[in-house]
Amino acid sequence: MPDNTPLESMPNGELYHPSSDFIAKANVQTWELKINQAKEDLPGFWAERALELEWYQPWNKVLDDSNKPFYKWFVGAKVNIVYNCLDRYIKTWRKNKLALIWEGEPGDQRSYSYHALNREVCKFASVIKAMGITKGDRVTIYLPRIPEIVIAMLACAKIGAIHSVVYGGFSVESLHGRI
Repeated sequence: MPDNTPLESMPNGELYHPSSDFIAKANVQTWELKINQAKEDLPGFWAERALELEWYQPWNKVLDDSNKPFYKWFVGAKVNIVYNCLDRYIKTWRKNKLALIWEGEPGDQRSYSYHALNREVCKFASVIKAMGITKGDRVTIYLPRIPEIVIAMLACAKIGAIHSVVYGGFSVESLHGRI
């Protein structure tokens, strides 16, 4: 929640502060410091953040602003977000840590470790590839808010298919407008 949100506007009027132990372990200790770092050197700031990912090919230039307003970030780089979300953890101790925890309306629950989620993503990717979907194809995902929507998005990204998500509760007219 933004710092400038008054307490009265919070839904239940309650405010929960993190423990000092949690704050000590946080990646961002001071929000203002990060904002100032980004203001001082925007490309340098994002280059430092990008080093947290694993890249297939590093960038030649962080920001190409030669054709304003058509900026290009991480020029020449190649990365797969699914590799960074799942694959890189499969061969580490994190493979059995929870990657996705889901709770439905009536209280049903499902959770997936990195290993289990990766297995489901790979199975789904195989299914859509068997349907003829390849890198660069466009896919619309029309599902309710269930774990399979995340699995479908990751599967599309894994094979390089462009995907759009439309919540499964929309009417036919609303669906038509969104696709």
